[in-house]
Order: sequence, then structure tokens, then C-alpha cells
Amino acid sequence: MLNRRHLREKVMQTLYAYSLSEDKQVKNFEKALFKSVDEVNEMYIWTLNLLDEAAEYVVLDAESRAAKFLPTEKDKMLTTKLNTNTFIESLRQNRQYVELVKKYKVSWEFDPEIVRSIFVRLKDSEAYLDYLAETDRSIQVEKDIIKYIFKKIILKTSEVEQVFEEKFINWPVDKEVLQAMIAKTFKNFSSENPTHNKLADLTPNWEEDKEFIEELLKTTIRYGEEYQALIAEKTKNWESDRIALMDTLLMRMAISELINFPSIPVKVTINEYIELSKNFSTAKSNTFINGILDKILADLTKQGRIRKTGRGLQD
Repeated sequence: MLNRRHLREKVMQTLYAYSLSEDKQVKNFEKALFKSVDEVNEMYIWTLNLLDEAAEYVVLDAESRAAKFLPTEKDKMLTTKLNTNTFIESLRQNRQYVELVKKYKVSWEFDPEIVRSIFVRLKDSEAYLDYLAETDRSIQVEKDIIKYIFKKIILKTSEVEQVFEEKFINWPVDKEVLQAMIAKTFKNFSSENPTHNKLADLTPNWEEDKEFIEELLKTTIRYGEEYQALIAEKTKNWESDRIALMDTLLMRMAISELINFPSIPVKVTINEYIELSKNFSTAKSNTFINGILDKILADLTKQGRIRKTGRGLQD
């Protein structure tokens, strides 16, 4: 699921787009931010549906084998068991899943070869042949083969990778979140009663997280010039064109968080933006950002502008 660092990444990407755009209508970028978050959920549903479709493909494969004049012993062994897999059946009966498939208009019919390629990789694997021989149909046992399909086939199939890259612009970054959500789904689906099995939540608490990213975006934009002046004061010996745009945006976000979010500890804020700089900016950005933010934090503290609520939040 999306944690606060992932959500900060989404805000950072939106601010980057805002800074390069001639359109300065904040509402438009709010919509873009929420769409970026929702795309993670859409990617998640597309992936679950791909597992669903791969399970259903065995019916087509069985029909093809049945049409053979002289089926082999292996033809006789490959059954349609996967289509009635307990995990897959529970997924198909999940109302939220069904509704989201409709909402996002999910369908792999645009490229049937994708589903076929997954089954081709699956059918001769030892894991699949063991699954066909297994008599235990409990969900705990049955979802093992679905985990195998996801981890060993879907995540390693170039055709699937290409589709997601084309469909979701943030796929390289969001892929990690997707894997966590699928893993959470496997954990959640543990009951033989389908009504007890829940999809993974997009965030731990969407109402709070929605407010967090909306305010972080708005305040960073609203006070952008003021925060830039604080940064400029501490970077007088640096030529402005030598400071990466991403570094500037990360520092503005950090300052906004330090001043406007009383429930977030100072250390958490500083550490989060240093970590973001390691992944999204230059090799030396983390050291640079850490040094500048420490100086700005000292000034803001002296001015009484850092007001944190709760024990231990100031340090």
C-alpha cells in the first residue's frame, strides 16, 4: 500500500510538473495528484484481473487439447483445476473487485497473447504440475500457485512489463507498491468464506492521507516564494543554476511540512526528504539538502515557527 513516503513522492512529482507548466491553476494539479494516487489502485486491479484471466485461460487450453485426435498422457493430466482455484473463486465473488473492474474498464482482450504467454510459461513448470497433483483445495494451499504466477511469471514477463509501462506512466516507481498490495491481498484472503476476504487498502487511512497530500501540495505552492527566500539565504555561495530543481522542490516541501504539519516529528520530515533526494535527485543531493535544511530549521526554531504537538515531536 501507499505509505507516507510514497505519498510524498506523488506530491513531489506533481510539484515538478507544476513548476515546468505554464498552467498555474492549482486545482488542475490537485486533480492530477489524486489521479496519480488512484492509478496505483487501477494498476492493482489490472494485475488481479490478469491473475483471474490466466486462471480462466485453462478452459480454452483444455478445449484445444480435447479436440486432438490422439491426446497425450500430459494432455490428459492438464485439467481446468486452476479455473476453479479457491483463491480465484473468492476473488471473483468479491464485490469490491467486481465493481472496480467495471470502474476501470479492465479487460485484457486488447492483447489476448498476454494471457496465453503467461499460461505457456506456467504449464510446464514443476510448481504447476505439483499443484495439479495436490488434493487439498483449501485457500491456504490453493493460493500458493497464484503467488507463483504473480512472482515468477507476471513480474518477469517482458510483455506484461511493457503493457504496464505504456499504460501507467509511474510504473517504475509504483511497481514496488503494487507488489506490496498484492502481498497484502494474499495475506487478507485467508478465509474459506469469500465474504470475509478483503482487497488491500490503497493507504492505511485514506481520509487522513488525502488531507495530508492536498495540504502539502497547496502550502508548498502557496508559500513557494517565501520558502525559496529561506533557501536562497542559506545558498548564497551557490549559483542558482547549479542547484537542481528537484533539490529546491524537496527543500520547499520539507519547510512546508516543518511549519504547517504540527503532528509530524521534525526528524521524520528531515529524514524523509533526505531519502527522497537519494532516489530522485543527484548523487550529492542528500548531503546538500541535509545541510541546508539543518540551517533553516535552526532559524525557524529560534523564530518560534516550529510548533509541534505531542511529546518528542520537536526533536
